Formats: sequence, structure tokens, C-alpha cells
Amino acid sequence: MNNSKTEVRSLFLSWIGISALIYLLMVGVGVIGVGFDWISGGPKGAEKLFSFATNPIVGVILGTLATALVQSSSTVTSVIVALVAGGMPVEIAVPMVMGANMGTTITNTIVSLGNIRETKAFHRSFSAATVHDFFNLYAILIFLPIEVVFHPLQRTAGVMASWLLDGGSASISNINVLSLIIKPVVVNLEQVFRGIPGTVDASLFTAFGIGLVFFSVIYMSKLLKSVMTGRAKAMLDKALGKGVLVGIFAGALITMIVQSSSTTTSLLVPLAGAGVLSLRQVFPFTLGANIGTTITALLAATAILGGNKIFALQIALVHFLFNFSGVILFALVPWLYELPIRSAEWLGGLTERNRGYAFGYIFGVFFIIPGSVFGGQSILNDLDPEVVQAEQNTEQMKVIEQELDE
Repeated sequence: MNNSKTEVRSLFLSWIGISALIYLLMVGVGVIGVGFDWISGGPKGAEKLFSFATNPIVGVILGTLATALVQSSSTVTSVIVALVAGGMPVEIAVPMVMGANMGTTITNTIVSLGNIRETKAFHRSFSAATVHDFFNLYAILIFLPIEVVFHPLQRTAGVMASWLLDGGSASISNINVLSLIIKPVVVNLEQVFRGIPGTVDASLFTAFGIGLVFFSVIYMSKLLKSVMTGRAKAMLDKALGKGVLVGIFAGALITMIVQSSSTTTSLLVPLAGAGVLSLRQVFPFTLGANIGTTITALLAATAILGGNKIFALQIALVHFLFNFSGVILFALVPWLYELPIRSAEWLGGLTERNRGYAFGYIFGVFFIIPGSVFGGQSILNDLDPEVVQAEQNTEQMKVIEQELDE
């Protein structure tokens, strides 16, 4: 009897600890996001990057780089929506939205490094993190060429935007469950670090966030291994074994509630590292998160005022259509569904043998390659970015005038 009470008490305390570590993980992810945003100049920094987007490939690369720096696809997408509302052509903005999807996956990849000391756990967690990367990469490779030639996303979104504007605003931009829970702590921590003398406060703040993530992942994995055994693990496996569509729906719903795909996917990484979730159980949640992350910006875009509001709503709809179409395509075509899983397993195997591949992948994909393209574009571009932007604005206004005349 006493043993039973002791076990119940121990289990209860373990779940309290897990809940606290989940909260700490979310705070850490929030701190990293604010830190990167602080270093890069935030939305204004992203806006400056986007002034160099003169072709689709550069647009994708800059979307990736901006999101990796700002650490929020929602923020970058909002910047893109604002730029379109200010006159940027929609066809230039579409590749940026695709790139933003790729850049946001760096957060859960950083989270996976918390298991770097344990070989098998690191393999599982790194694979679970990068399956999101590979899905977005393959989706871009499929949809970008089609969009550049035929513009199906842009045209469909344009028609839908005109329908929605006739129906008025449906904005829920002021509702953010995650902010209510996490933001006060992150803001207070930021104020503390901003008070540190010198110029390294932003870097220290970001490093502090990474430290919180590593601490929470390491100890969460240990607790999860102790509690997710026997009946508890069987119940979770049964719930997640109901099919791909159930997993997609759950991922979309949770992401809509917390309004952060980075948080949704990052919370899955420790579960995968601990062996509680398999890569095949994680992947449907990841697909759903890709849909859920577009909803808030989409609804908020219906409340934008100004002459170009239809174009702002159009690019928000492009984001939704791109993510939704990608999820449906990969879910329905078996060999496509397997492609990101096998690619993530392959990369996880490489990092298991040599940790250098993990760091090379993170810096290469999210910073070195995009940064090199950005640097080359800025050097080779004969025109000042402001001149290019002015010309793009003029072309956009001509299109608007022609549509009004018609």
C-alpha cells in the first residue's frame, strides 16, 4: 500500500516537473526568437533584406534568411503582407513566403541539439526536427517552378481575396494564447539583459535562451523515459495511431491555439529524442503545424485598411494555399510522404556518426548559403535597392489602374 502511494506521488511529481520543463522550453524558444530579432533588427531588418528580391530564387533565399534571423515565420509573413500592402508586386512576394516556411524550422533543429551528448537520442531528435525542413524543401522544389510559370497560387488567392473582402473582416489578430503565458517572462528577461552595459547583451540574451532550451530538453528526456512506460506509452501510441489525418488535424489545431508552429514542433523533438514518439508519429503533426501557422495571419489580413488591402489579403492566402496544398499532396501520394521521412532518417544517421554534420547543416542551410546569395545579389545589383523598390511600386500601381479601368 505504501509502495503504491509512493509510486503515485513520484509519478505526480514527475509530471509536475515535465510541465515545468515544457514551460521552460517555451520560454527558451521565446528568448531565442527575441534574441535573434534583436540582433537582426527585427521586421525592419527583414524589410531591408527583401528589397534585394529581384527574382524568385533570391526571394526564396531571402525569405529563409530573414526568418532564420528573426526566428518567426509569422513576423516575416506579416512584413511581407505589409510590403505588398505598400506596393510590392505579389509575384515577387510569393517566393519570399515559401522561403519563410523553410527558415522557421531552425528553431526545432536548435532544440534537438539538447540531446547531442546521447547518440541514439540525438539521432531520433535531429531526425524529428529536420523532417520539417525536408518537407518544406521538397514542397518548394515542386511548387516554385509551377508558380513561376503558371501562377496558380497567385491567381487562386486573388479570386479568393475578392470573395473574402466582400464578407468583411474576420480578424483575430489580438488573440494569442502563447503570448499570455510566455510573453511576460520573456519581456522581463529582455529588460534585464538590455540593462547590461556594453554591446554583447543581445548575444548573451540569445545564448541564455539556448541554455534554457538545452537544460529543459536534457532533463525532460530523462523524466519522459521514466513516466512514459507501460500503460501510459500504450495509450499515447493508440491515440497517435489513428491515422495520418488525425495527426495532421491535431497539429493544425494545436498550432492555431498557440499561434506558433516553432513551439508546436519544438515540443515534439524531446518526445522523439526520449523514444516516446517515432518519426512517423511526429511527421503528421508537423504537416498539421504548417497549416495551423497560416490561419492567424490569414484572418488578421482581412482587417487591413488601405488601397492595396486586396493584395495584402492575396499574399496571406498564397501562404495558406501553398502550405495546405503541400500537406494534401504529400499526404495523398505515398512516395512523396515517405521522402521527407527517409531524408530525415538519412541525415540523422550522418549526425549520429559525426556531430559536425549537424552544425554544418544548421549554419550552411540557414545562414551561409542564404547569406552568400544575399551578398552576391547586393554586389551584382547595379541599381540601388530603393530604386528597384520604387520601380516595382510603379509597376504595381499600373496594374491597379488597369484593373480599375476595366
